[in-house]
Amino acid sequence: MIQLEGIEKVYRTERIETVALTNINMNVGEGEFISIMGPSGSGKSTLLNVIGLLDVPTGGKVALNSKPVTSYSDRNLARVRNEEIGFVFQTFHLINDLNVVDNVEIPLLYRKGISSGERRKLALRALDRVGLHARVHHFPGQLSGGQQQRVAIARAIVGNPRILLADEPTGNLDSQMGDEIMDVLRGLNENEKTTVVMVTHDPRQAEKTERVVRLFDGRQVS
Repeated sequence: MIQLEGIEKVYRTERIETVALTNINMNVGEGEFISIMGPSGSGKSTLLNVIGLLDVPTGGKVALNSKPVTSYSDRNLARVRNEEIGFVFQTFHLINDLNVVDNVEIPLLYRKGISSGERRKLALRALDRVGLHARVHHFPGQLSGGQQQRVAIARAIVGNPRILLADEPTGNLDSQMGDEIMDVLRGLNENEKTTVVMVTHDPRQAEKTERVVRLFDGRQVS
């Protein structure tokens, strides 16, 4: 599904050159659940952003379904990011003034041809998939950290993306809530065949995935 070949990423300023990724080669197959591990500054989040088409590598090739990303127009890339890839972050990025179901609807506002009724139907279904059907009219401040992350996951999957990218999704949670979030991610992967790529610093959570990619100083070591 996703192919990375010889990926390099260098950040340059007038005085400093920082190498974030060096010669990364990896494939993500459809329906896989992969974790990316490594110490702080090893390039984990940068790699996830490249996979999610949020960042452009300095060198190397990225392909989606064997089609080079460079062949996509800016409009098509935006469509792929909105419709085929869902993103979950360590911080929940919920809008406190909106209730749960309105937060989940947000990605659908950027899709043409979806009525308000259909948006609501899809948002309620996504919340049901993460076990929050009883909290749809609550506001983020009324929820626990684990519940807020479930809302963030529901928002990421509301458009039924084929790929879900999660950057430290359990990083701000205690171990019990972290386990609950992992159960949600595994359920999406096993029951709905969603491809999941997760950055984590927690070996216990990484063990629950099918494969672990390890980075050190921007290089792939396993």
